[in-house]
Amino acid sequence: MKREIFSLLTFIIVSCTSLFGKDPVQYVNPFNGTDFHGHTFPGAVYPFGMIQLSPDTRLTGWDGCSGYHYSDTLVYGFSHTHLSGTGASDYGDILLMPVRGFNIKNGIKGENYRSKFSHKRESASPGYYRVYLDRWGVDAELTTGKRAAMHRYKYISGNGERGFIIDLTHRDIVLGSSIEIVNGNIIEGFRRSKMWADDQIVYFHIELSSNIEATLLLNDAPVKGAKAVSGSNCKAYIKFKDGGSNTAIVRIGISSVSRKNAELNLKSEVNNWDFESLKRSTSEAWNEFLSRIEVTSSHKGSEELIRTFYTALYHSAIHPSLYSDVNGEYRGMDRKVHKADGYDQYTVFSLWDTFRALHPLLTIIDEKRTNDFINSFLAIYREGGKLPIWELSGCETDCMIAYHSVPVITDAFVKGIRGFDANAALEAMIASSDKSEYGKEFYLKYGYLPAEMEHESVSKTLEYSYDDFTIAMLAKELGRRELYNRYITRAQYYKNLFDPTSGFMRPKINGAWLTPFDPREVNNHFTEANSWQYSFFAPQDVNGHIKLLGGDEKYCAKLDELFSESASTTGRTQVDITGLIGQYAHGNEPSQHIAYLYSYAGKPWKTQEMVNKIASTLYSSAPDGICGNDDCGQTSAWFVMSSMGFYQVCPGRADYILGSPMFDKVIITLENGKKFTILSKGIKSGERYLYSIRNSKRDPL
Repeated sequence: MKREIFSLLTFIIVSCTSLFGKDPVQYVNPFNGTDFHGHTFPGAVYPFGMIQLSPDTRLTGWDGCSGYHYSDTLVYGFSHTHLSGTGASDYGDILLMPVRGFNIKNGIKGENYRSKFSHKRESASPGYYRVYLDRWGVDAELTTGKRAAMHRYKYISGNGERGFIIDLTHRDIVLGSSIEIVNGNIIEGFRRSKMWADDQIVYFHIELSSNIEATLLLNDAPVKGAKAVSGSNCKAYIKFKDGGSNTAIVRIGISSVSRKNAELNLKSEVNNWDFESLKRSTSEAWNEFLSRIEVTSSHKGSEELIRTFYTALYHSAIHPSLYSDVNGEYRGMDRKVHKADGYDQYTVFSLWDTFRALHPLLTIIDEKRTNDFINSFLAIYREGGKLPIWELSGCETDCMIAYHSVPVITDAFVKGIRGFDANAALEAMIASSDKSEYGKEFYLKYGYLPAEMEHESVSKTLEYSYDDFTIAMLAKELGRRELYNRYITRAQYYKNLFDPTSGFMRPKINGAWLTPFDPREVNNHFTEANSWQYSFFAPQDVNGHIKLLGGDEKYCAKLDELFSESASTTGRTQVDITGLIGQYAHGNEPSQHIAYLYSYAGKPWKTQEMVNKIASTLYSSAPDGICGNDDCGQTSAWFVMSSMGFYQVCPGRADYILGSPMFDKVIITLENGKKFTILSKGIKSGERYLYSIRNSKRDPL
């Protein structure tokens, strides 16, 4: 059978009016992924915004990475930076906690100001969060803009002084900090910390709707009469003066550069005390973003399907996060202040995850930000000497493997997104790929990574080979023939770890296959996975991989075996391996393209069946509705793409593989104003298979 590989343009393209009965924000559940191991947070955030203002209910542990877990019953306060869906505990900067009748003699420690809360008195929507703090009798509301945020505290019950806590020691290791009472209602300071990012700097500017009295603490001791404190253990108890309203507004701006810039960021969006206005404008921004894809379904369970879709799309627009200030300044990889000229600088690049589906999704619905992301990559290269691997707050964490900025750049270019210097990008790609680190010198010498010379040798070899293919593709586009030849050769290096006797990608030690070998074993030769999950990673040459396995039938039989194997792994415990169907692990990224591989071997109905099974059984809009870490929106983006009916197995080459659309109609609004529509005519509820495909040219792009 002919390979079922299609251009995106093979879908039906027609004009259509909006199908929404209500705004898309009303379908979003920000609590999705806050249970199980999703590691998301429910707080307020603007699309790709600088601030992620959310409650912190858990201080440590794997399931405390986002600061919040749905099973918790205590809240410590509200901090202004959070990571969505990651496996690392970072951020949680500038914690505020409203209190009433607080006894400072007991000290400002988490156990002294935390409060019980109930999900019954908690709610959230895009850009807004609300919770009632049982201990203090305070109804706390949060909202954000691009670079600013507002808190609204309603002191409903209880007795004693109304106020709030500032705790700069909350969360990670503090390298330095300060708090200064600038005047009767303005507080400024900074926090410099170390965790995953080894030198994160956040300045803040806070303004209050009522005049205050403040007690500043250094090293947990009150400093009498102090207007400012600095050190690694700075806290404050802020008391509102008597006679004011029972409602207090806190507005805040943050910056990586300075207190002045934090104030500029605040004033650029918030110059009044109208909480509802900021909440409304952020909701409108979310509506605009979410409305770029309109879906409709008339089948049983369609309401939940639409909720799951828009919740996934919402999670696809939290990271990367805005990093440059309103004046364009930001703190770079060299820790110096730089200025983004003609674009916005972004941070939080979880590229090992997001190159697979999130960035391909955004090339369709957000070309401008895609250009900004790539220009951010190039700035990072100029400041730090290599393209980002896993960049966070102007720091390279060097977490995960390979150099996956590269496919993001090439994928944008081959799709006609050209708002960056492609020749400069190519030079940065070459320099990053040849940088002597993480075994690349052995990869270039031997054509693979010997396991005795580098850990995670199989995963690194396979992913370096794929990245090198995407460098070859950009070199070809730019007419760099010699470079193309060099990198297209490296793109075949994946074959050097293919064991023809077992059909698996297998480690080599001292030139020989690792023995004994168990493809279910999770060990240091693979990245958060085993050989079953990595043996299908050759997206740049799936047809070549099929030949290695003996042709279409044997390839499909191997895929069948993957999905029907026992769901138990051997070797070390790896918390990332979740969402198992056989040895397929949807809760972690190495598996997420595999269901689409049947189409390359002439059995697209098996792709359609398995994609439908994954989407239907491993996703929902509930708190436990993500089967593993969302990883900055990647796992959510998989659902967005797959439920629309197509997926890009090989970013860097503008081919899409068809799955099966889950909606009657999908309308994608492109940035040029054109409408791109997918009609699933005659589809029945629960139907999995495509029977025919037609391309309408009535309204061509």
